[in-house]
Amino acid sequence: MPLQDKKGYVFGELKKAGYRITSQREVLIDVILRDECCSCKEIYYQAVREDPTIGMATVYRMVKTLEEAGLIQRKNMYRIETGGVTA
Repeated sequence: MPLQDKKGYVFGELKKAGYRITSQREVLIDVILRDECCSCKEIYYQAVREDPTIGMATVYRMVKTLEEAGLIQRKNMYRIETGGVTA
C-alpha cells in the first residue's frame, strides 16, 4: 500500500474515532509510517526535526491514541496497522 494511502487510512480511522488531525499529529504519523521506530524517543527525535514545537508528551499521547484506535501495537515496533497490512 502506498504511503499516501496508509496515511489516508490512519486519518480516516482517527476521524471516525472522533480525533482531530492537527499538524503535529500529521508529523508524528508521517514519522511512524516512514521509519521503523522502536521507541517513543526515536519518534520524538525524528519528529522534532520537522516541527520543533512537538514535545515528548505529545508523542506519548499520540502513540496511546493510535494504540487505543487499534492502529499501532508496541510489539510491532510502532508500525501502523492499515487494514490488516503492517505499514
